[in-house]
Amino acid sequence: MPTATAAPDARVLMWFRQDLRLEDNQALTASCEWARTHLARLKAIYIATPAQWALHDVAPIQLDFIERHLNLLATSLAALGIELEVIQLDSFDEVAHFLKDYCQSQRVGAVFAGAEPEINERQRDQACIQAGVPLQLIEEHCLLAPGTVLNQSGEMYRVFTPFSRKWRALAAERAISPLGVPSPVSHIAVDPAPIHLPRVTTVSSELWPAGEGAAQRLLTEFVAQKVHRYKQNRDFPAIDGTSSLSPYLAIGVVSARQCVAALLHRFPEAIVDDTSPGRTWLNELIWREFYRHLLVAFPALSKNHNFNSQAKHIRWRNDPAEFRAWCEGRTGYPLIDAAMRQLKQTGWMHNRLRMVVASFLTKHLLIDWRWGERYFRQHLLDGDLAANNGGWQWAAGCGCDAQPYFRIFNPMSQSEKFDPDGRFIRKFLPELAAWDNQQLHHPSVRSCDDLFDTQALAYPCAIVDHRAARARALTVLAVLKKAKVG
Repeated sequence: MPTATAAPDARVLMWFRQDLRLEDNQALTASCEWARTHLARLKAIYIATPAQWALHDVAPIQLDFIERHLNLLATSLAALGIELEVIQLDSFDEVAHFLKDYCQSQRVGAVFAGAEPEINERQRDQACIQAGVPLQLIEEHCLLAPGTVLNQSGEMYRVFTPFSRKWRALAAERAISPLGVPSPVSHIAVDPAPIHLPRVTTVSSELWPAGEGAAQRLLTEFVAQKVHRYKQNRDFPAIDGTSSLSPYLAIGVVSARQCVAALLHRFPEAIVDDTSPGRTWLNELIWREFYRHLLVAFPALSKNHNFNSQAKHIRWRNDPAEFRAWCEGRTGYPLIDAAMRQLKQTGWMHNRLRMVVASFLTKHLLIDWRWGERYFRQHLLDGDLAANNGGWQWAAGCGCDAQPYFRIFNPMSQSEKFDPDGRFIRKFLPELAAWDNQQLHHPSVRSCDDLFDTQALAYPCAIVDHRAARARALTVLAVLKKAKVG
């Protein structure tokens, strides 16, 4: 490729967003190549938008996780001779005007960034392009870009199984090779100053190790030691059987391509063989892609719209007191309450439990799924709109390829099946340590009228009877029988 002669002090920008990594960062690699080809100086930016974060209910623990990774990213970029500047704006509305002026004053010839699936982010990027910002977007938040996995009519799939089949067929045709860390673009040492996100409240994320190295170790250990038992262990919250990678995927410390590549390196048959030990986790990665593709194909999902239009006829009860009890882990169902305590204490919840507590809120209590989806976003370390929206609409029965409205998880049988010895429950509900397993799984066997039972006084009675709640839900949610979607 011929080398162009650039004007003095010409610059190229790498705009970091949900891709806080050096390895397998296509936008970063492209910006480095552009800098070398055009003899330009490369600078990295990250735009902090506290008002937008508040509007999007980004969890304080996730903001802390982002801040920690920005500091690590600044140090890693410095080793490549790249300075990272954190720019503070209030909201996305200010970005286009700011970047247009910035690019003009700094003689920026190109801005590289990874595309994002959410509607506000896509509108922000379109506004930048229309304002004349030389923005080049690279679709890298999925292994296969949204709009490339389509049915025979050229439309987005509305059912996961055929989507996953087509996804695997397309993925099998390509070499899945993550990019390495780009070579240094400068020998100038850059000593980064500590980064503190402005005007945000944070909650410590120290329970989770930070950095690309930590994410890669988790990925390597999971594939080598846990994937072969993942199908058997993934539903048991007391077992450390999942990857724990979702917080790193959510802010882009590890990429989907890195995950798929690591899995196929160990289980190359997983993409074509249903019986492969790696197939179950591969399907989870494809579910992540499915929800992100849906977010792009149906932008209204980013605006809290039901995928199934019949859901607008649901008469939600939306009892504030019952919602508070659910949030605070005071429903009287130990598995539900332990899961909600886990979320509040750690910023994370086991996936099986996410389904169970979502089903309980939307079906037992008949509270609008959007209340629960927002509460999750406000507390999740791994908050991700596509996955959170998709999971909540699935649980409520109003999403794409959703759980049927008449499938209602029994919190007692779920407890008995997936936490049989009560180990998980007792960890997060230590006040129930003396209860036997029968009491833990079937709290109705105790007498809430016994005022001399100190354990009964320390733990609330069930706020709703399972059988009565199930019958009520079947009646109210029957409006979903007419399965109109879109």
